[in-house]
Amino acid sequence: MDQSLEVFVKVVEEKNFSKAAEILHMTQPAVSQYIQSLERQLGVKLLERTNKYVRLNQAGEIVYAHAKEILFLKAKMARILDDLKNEASGELRIGASYTFGEYVLPTIVASLREKYSSITPKITIGNSKEVSDLVAQNQLDIGLIESKYRKKGLVIEPFATDTLHVFVSPMHPLAQKECISLEDLQEVTWIVREEGSGTREAADMLFHYLGLEDVNIMEFGSTQVIKESVEAGLGITFLSQWTVRKELMLNTLTMLPVRHTPFARSFSLVKPTSTFETKAVTVFTDLLIEEMRK
Repeated sequence: MDQSLEVFVKVVEEKNFSKAAEILHMTQPAVSQYIQSLERQLGVKLLERTNKYVRLNQAGEIVYAHAKEILFLKAKMARILDDLKNEASGELRIGASYTFGEYVLPTIVASLREKYSSITPKITIGNSKEVSDLVAQNQLDIGLIESKYRKKGLVIEPFATDTLHVFVSPMHPLAQKECISLEDLQEVTWIVREEGSGTREAADMLFHYLGLEDVNIMEFGSTQVIKESVEAGLGITFLSQWTVRKELMLNTLTMLPVRHTPFARSFSLVKPTSTFETKAVTVFTDLLIEEMRK
């Protein structure tokens, strides 16, 4: 059934029998036979097929979700068994939240490639919730997040400390003040990340600690866009120290002295609760912790 599942998944993802056949190096009739064989074994029709499209029905959606997991677990089993005999190698699927993934991870990955050239990293960037969910769904081998997000079936392990500050353009009126009042912070526009982001979670906590209510918020899903908006004088922001090193050096952003800052939080590893992991995951984890301690 494994071959039938592989063919089925490819047809679903390509939404086309011909494209799936080409990728799998099969004839289209052979692909059709595999799908028909799978439907016979399961005793249910899985696809709605016309000349224009291939679409999952309700049963197909169930089988597709489980087929992805079955194929992932089979591949993972093979990798773990291979690890018993060989050095760390193969694909390593790493997920990272935006702050860590865009501003810290590249250096870690460069070190990984230098020391373990047989490991092929595949990086996915998303917010902390998205990364955690993908690890839980076995779509990623390991995640690196910056929030306190919790989900059943996951192990969350802090591995480094991050600090966040309030930043503003040097030309903004608040940058000229020696003392920033709560009224100033209440009236200004805060440019922040979206819900589900670890940085947004930290910003909401800061608002709570400061007693700010009904804050005027402008929301973006990109840290780079936030920085450019703040540099343009549209408002102030609350970001990790890692994300603004270049801007501070160029003096396009400046730090505001705000009560309850710097705000400390943890970067955390996210792994499945399974006790089995590939050598690639193990050596990456060890390297990550070593690099963050430098």
